[in-house]
Amino acid sequence: MSVPENLLFTSTLISPEVQAALPKGYSIRPLSSDDYERGFLDVLSVLTVIGNISKARFLERFFYLKAHNHEYFTLVIVSPENRIVGAGTIFIERKFIRNTGLVGHIEDIAVDKNQQGKKLGLRVIQALKYIGAKTGCYKVILDCSEKNVPFYEKCGFQKKEVEMAWYCDDNSTKAKL
Repeated sequence: MSVPENLLFTSTLISPEVQAALPKGYSIRPLSSDDYERGFLDVLSVLTVIGNISKARFLERFFYLKAHNHEYFTLVIVSPENRIVGAGTIFIERKFIRNTGLVGHIEDIAVDKNQQGKKLGLRVIQALKYIGAKTGCYKVILDCSEKNVPFYEKCGFQKKEVEMAWYCDDNSTKAKL
């Protein structure tokens, strides 16, 4: 399947039902190499510190993800003003268990502070679950803070197990791969 040069993955993986459920004038699509100027990183800043990412560094990461677009699926919601107002990612892990099954991991769900309350976060989650199902995952999982559990339960997830984290010291936080 041919993917336009500026899009991260094929648009055929975007749920038509999710697109139809968005507010009038909004659209959902794969991340584009042009989204640096449309506020993609600004939307992600509602989650954590982004850092000083240049356009060149954004494009370097974008084209790495595009070269691995059978594993990385970042999508965005675009406002009628052509600004990024929501985003999320699912990446696909290849397992040995479950007959070499696939697991989708949802990450970095973000909605612009001024756009919250329009069910855009719900639509991002629905779209990512659709991608997980379409790519053959046997399950889709995510980690969240305790305060976000009710939201994700409304999205069809159930609380299971416990998340653990180990953070490297500050000297090793630069990506090296």
